Amino acid sequence: MTQVWPGSAYPLGATYDGTGTNFAIFSEVAEKVELCLFDDDGNEERIRLPEMDGYVWHAFLPGVHPGQKYGFRVHGPHDPRQGHRCNPNKLLLDPYAKAINGQIDWDPSVFGYDFKTKERNDEDSAPHMPKSVVVSPYFDWGVDRPPRTPYNKTVIYEAHVKGLTMTNPRIPDELRGTYAGIAHPATIEYLTDLGITAIELLPVHQFVQDDTLEQKGLRNYWGYNTIGFFAPHNEYASNTSAGQHVQEFKAMVRALHEAGVEVILDVVYNHTAEGNHLGPTLSFRGIDNRTYYKLVEGDEQYYMDYTGTGNTLNVRTPQSLQMIMDSLRYWVTEMHVDGFRFDLASTLARELHAVDRLSTFFDLVHQDPIVSQVKLIAEPWDVGEGGYQVGNFPALWTEWNGKYRDTVRDFWRGEGDTVGEFASRITGSADLYQHSGRRPFASINFVTAHDGFTLNDLVSYNEKHNEANGEGNNDGESHNRSWNCGIEGETDDVEILQLRAQQRRNFIASLMLSQGVPMLLHGDELGRSQGGNNNGYCQDSELTWIDWENIDQGLLEFTKKVTKLRSEHPTFRRRRFFHGRPVRRGLGDPVPDIDWLTPAGEQMTDEDWDAGYAKSLAVYLNGLGIRETDERGEYVTDDHFYLAFNASHEPIEFTLPSDDYAQGWTTVLDTAVMDEVEPVEVKPGEVVTVQGRSIVVLSGPAL
Repeated sequence: MTQVWPGSAYPLGATYDGTGTNFAIFSEVAEKVELCLFDDDGNEERIRLPEMDGYVWHAFLPGVHPGQKYGFRVHGPHDPRQGHRCNPNKLLLDPYAKAINGQIDWDPSVFGYDFKTKERNDEDSAPHMPKSVVVSPYFDWGVDRPPRTPYNKTVIYEAHVKGLTMTNPRIPDELRGTYAGIAHPATIEYLTDLGITAIELLPVHQFVQDDTLEQKGLRNYWGYNTIGFFAPHNEYASNTSAGQHVQEFKAMVRALHEAGVEVILDVVYNHTAEGNHLGPTLSFRGIDNRTYYKLVEGDEQYYMDYTGTGNTLNVRTPQSLQMIMDSLRYWVTEMHVDGFRFDLASTLARELHAVDRLSTFFDLVHQDPIVSQVKLIAEPWDVGEGGYQVGNFPALWTEWNGKYRDTVRDFWRGEGDTVGEFASRITGSADLYQHSGRRPFASINFVTAHDGFTLNDLVSYNEKHNEANGEGNNDGESHNRSWNCGIEGETDDVEILQLRAQQRRNFIASLMLSQGVPMLLHGDELGRSQGGNNNGYCQDSELTWIDWENIDQGLLEFTKKVTKLRSEHPTFRRRRFFHGRPVRRGLGDPVPDIDWLTPAGEQMTDEDWDAGYAKSLAVYLNGLGIRETDERGEYVTDDHFYLAFNASHEPIEFTLPSDDYAQGWTTVLDTAVMDEVEPVEVKPGEVVTVQGRSIVVLSGPAL
């Protein structure tokens, strides 16, 4: 007979102290809560939690150690029309579980209703449910320190734990697709050689494999289907016994930190894997449905859906907010992660039907002494009314800049009337961020991300090709701003292959030399393709994994070169905005910190900016106009740079500006050239030919 002590109402979840484990769970509607302990054979012992304080049910069990599998059964009202869905026949995961063992086998018993009659289903779900696991909080972090890389020096690599490592021949088979695979020296060496300072991991919170996908022979690959906000996903661990995947995750973070690489988690606090009113009863729904979910007012059997996934977490209740904040703090303090990218962040700010910049969630983040000090990245859209909110987040936040993505894509595919917008985006999008007192690094710049075409496919396909997803090619975005360069898909045409290679270099150079924080999608620097599939959410296969046996070595070396150029020159990573579009200089006026020039070498006029046909421009970046100090208070200076952009299909001659700007220029980058460029010296006023659809970068000494 297990001994039961009263225990404590805090902290929530299962907390091991060296002698036993305290269990605590919140439910305002519960009439009785049972803790269910499971042995390795699946035998269950039910223990009624004896104490309830502030709607937190709790007990301490001496002798219960890490590795113990458990769950809860909640006795309470079952009235779906009123928003109550308690059913003690359903085993429930602990919302605060630090580890989860197993997956759902999708037996009908995991649902709260009968499929045929729609009446209440009282079958026991325990044999078909994953189990929460007690974990050890003890881990030797050694001298681990967060790198704390400033935003303006950050280069983000958006990666998938499995996709990045699954086929890498330098990683042992048993470690591929795991946290240990990310921690392997082969992965870390690759990231550091590439110039990456932060790896942004697609969701690693415990998520659910969708029954509908498994029936099609597919799997949830991206992981935007969270059920455990404190637990690292168990399928990404090489060892899951006794909750060891927690230790493996910590070891991964420690190894990355040793190499100076930060860990940012893509987190999904806007919804859970329980779906809509027809979804399974796995955790929150059976514990306290009205507290955790936003329900339709006046018809509480249905869920508000701002996410396209069936439900939305109710961030207007203190318990839901507490869970989110507790989770964020846990990943920072216990797992040592360095920041978060919030999926559909606008959802967390919704009050009624508006996105409120002063919502409770943002207030809590700003006030929190731990969460406010790490990197906070918002995906600034959701599917609700007024869903796209780029530029509207508070001061602590940075944002995925979808306008940057769209504009850069349009410019390089030769769309007209884009030069003005392009100029704004590559200089930090001051129109979006300056009004709220933010800096250029508020803009997380990207051309591609997990959701959409890879870089290789962006220049190879006009249309999506998602037939493999089993939805008749109806899924995924149809308006991609892509260009196949003349032939759809794979080709042997040498000219088209050369053009595609050049376009890939254009995109990477634009990304790395723009003001803001660049984010590179894993494998884009290697020429990774998904065969035109722009929605790989269900493709846990070679289609989405990096193919390490077939990489574009030339593109990889080019990416390393341009990333190094960015890291070595503060001109490309300013902490402050330029002074804005300059007025025309008078005779003897000082050279501004930035100057936009026509190919003829003259300052851009309003007519030049408004010319819809214009597809080329040049920008001068003044190395003496940075007007910033470094970490030690010394003024930052750099070389001058001249960047010539030509999105036209024809070569254009660019006349270099006068010696007021620089005494001489040297070519440092040319995207029309695959190999290293010859460092040709050019004098002021001379002409530089920029090939069609290419960038030329020149540097000049700052005297």
